[in-house]
Amino acid sequence: MALNSLFRPAGIALASASILLGACAGYGGAGGNLPPTVKVTDGVLTDPQGLTLYTFDRDTAGSGKSVCNATCATNWPPLLASPGTSASGSYTIITRDDGTRQWAFKGSPLYRFAKDAKPGDRAGDNLNNVWHVAKP
Repeated sequence: MALNSLFRPAGIALASASILLGACAGYGGAGGNLPPTVKVTDGVLTDPQGLTLYTFDRDTAGSGKSVCNATCATNWPPLLASPGTSASGSYTIITRDDGTRQWAFKGSPLYRFAKDAKPGDRAGDNLNNVWHVAKP
């Protein structure tokens, strides 16, 4: 038996595993290339703890800016991007007025709502007709 034939099954398995891992790494579900801090739960974007993420109508999508600062950011904490994290697919990173980096989806900055206490809460949806759950 040739040495090459001894390693062929393992080589095929390794190649198959590499293809599968590559396909999974590129899969971002409906949101497309999800950053590590975002999940899709029950049709909406959520943070790692499962808390609902929101967008703000007063932010101009694609401007690279958030207009929710100071007290607004206390009530609507931004979803911050860790240093060294890169944008991917529909997810970009903006720089806030205080210099921190915030995730944005399709150009709209993402926020949590301070009154959402547990996963699945959506108390901020349509608040003042300017806050909306972020959907993929």
